[in-house]
Amino acid sequence: MLQLDATTWAVAVAAGLMLGFTKTGVAGMGILVVPIMAGLFPVKISVGILLPMLLVGDVIAVTYYRKHTQWRHLLRLLPWVLAGMPVGYLALRFADNEQMKVGLGGLLLVLIVLAVLQKRWGQWLEAKLPHAWWFAAPMGALAGFATTAANAAGPITTVYMWVQDLKKHEFMGTVAVFFGTVNLLKVVPYAHLGLISRESLVFDACLIPAIGLGAVAGIWLLPRIPQRLFEWLVLALAAAASVRLVLA
Repeated sequence: MLQLDATTWAVAVAAGLMLGFTKTGVAGMGILVVPIMAGLFPVKISVGILLPMLLVGDVIAVTYYRKHTQWRHLLRLLPWVLAGMPVGYLALRFADNEQMKVGLGGLLLVLIVLAVLQKRWGQWLEAKLPHAWWFAAPMGALAGFATTAANAAGPITTVYMWVQDLKKHEFMGTVAVFFGTVNLLKVVPYAHLGLISRESLVFDACLIPAIGLGAVAGIWLLPRIPQRLFEWLVLALAAAASVRLVLA
């Protein structure tokens, strides 16, 4: 069992609550958990600790929202995600984590600005951009890289799904199945790199109640959020998370 003080446990429980909430309530907030866990543990160790926590949240979210999944959006994105995951594996093994975070955060901010312009003023883009392969390809590859290297694909997937004009439950169901799939695919590479251990799994198991409680709170809140507020809240959280990546 990892030897942690009371403050560390309190912060970890708060991260678990936030993770559960983002899986069922407001997608995009989950990326905020990444720097929190990286502040409690060495960065690479935190990545391995976080993955089983994400999988617990994924199981809850998929169970609750799977009937709302929009499969055409997943099938358009997943092949490119699979192409980006091996690059993320190599980055996690060899690259400097700080440089990756700055580059990823800066690129995400550019994507978010483009998404806002598209949503507000681009009538042509409104019709063409979400369905174009040249939009899905870089977004999917970047998501595959980011989720493998740092569990940080949330803002990328948020931007991609946001421009598809999905309703709240469609958004949550599609994102839930997406992350449930890619997070399962990361288990073997993470284990191969020694990022998942018996001690880390015991720690993760202790946080399951917090994740579950956060998920229940998200399920309760989602129907009470207006659609337009939901869309902008998701994008604002993705932007905040991208800035956090750059400044961390």
